[in-house]
Amino acid sequence: MEAHLAPARAAGRGRVFLEPTEVSMEWLRAALEQDGYVADGDIVVAVYLALRLEKPLLVEGAPGVGKTEIAKVLARIFDTDLIRLQCYEGLDENKALYEWDYQKQLLRIQLLREQGAVPDESHLFSEEYLLERPLLKAIRAPKRPVLLIDEVDKCDPEFEAFLFEVLSDFSVSVPELGTMRARQIPVVVLTSNNERELSDGLRRRCVYLFIEYPSVEKELRIIRSRVPEAPARLAAEVARVVAFVRSMDLRKHPSIAETLDWTRALLALGATRVDDGLVGETASLLLKNREDLALLRKAVAAGGWVAEAFERHPAPPDEAAGAGRGNSGG
Repeated sequence: MEAHLAPARAAGRGRVFLEPTEVSMEWLRAALEQDGYVADGDIVVAVYLALRLEKPLLVEGAPGVGKTEIAKVLARIFDTDLIRLQCYEGLDENKALYEWDYQKQLLRIQLLREQGAVPDESHLFSEEYLLERPLLKAIRAPKRPVLLIDEVDKCDPEFEAFLFEVLSDFSVSVPELGTMRARQIPVVVLTSNNERELSDGLRRRCVYLFIEYPSVEKELRIIRSRVPEAPARLAAEVARVVAFVRSMDLRKHPSIAETLDWTRALLALGATRVDDGLVGETASLLLKNREDLALLRKAVAAGGWVAEAFERHPAPPDEAAGAGRGNSGG
């Protein structure tokens, strides 16, 4: 880890006091690892370039591969606010940018009338009555925030076009107050599950990253990072079984979060190895769809399913060493 990171760690809170545009790739890699986010080289490079070039990062991939977590980790390692805009069909500019506090305005009008005064429209549409929504909040933030625009593929094309304009110059116009420009460009992370094709314009504006489901080796690293109390052999078997489950024709494959939940559930049951019976009994921790659950339990009930999983997905090279240690949390 680079020397200029040491003073922040020495403060005792493990926080970082650097601007996102100042970091090196080595520093970023170490910071992600220290926070527990297991990142391959392509993820580190894409995040680094988005930070240094001050461009939005567009992250695509299946649900549950760790797209949203990138924004959360960046907010933590830079000790800044995470501002989240959750996209959905029908989302419009008012809900994303700003609204006026009409209830407060009406109360003010009523009070002035009771006092015999004439309401001043310019005062009623001042900052006192302005309700900041995520986009405006990010633009006006005193410290560079992380702006997470989550599941952008769920919004309508019209809103996507508006979003492209905002991300192009990071300024918005409020007719009653004028143009507001960002004090500094936020760190922007957009996520997409590929439910709708995004426009070429928005893609060109961003640094692009596609995240696949993790390999057995990577998922094992994630388990050891997030569930360090799991014995090495059990953690490796979980990673191999989950990889086999994801190869099945399912409506929804297990996310990384569900892998971790399943690992913790096996620990709670006192399991040290994975077998067919255990998979059948705890399958609902991995799969949350009735048809998927029935398909997996039927396959497991036929016998030899875990053995086939191990055959299809060999043990990572360091499993034997990890099993010798007994626990990967050290």
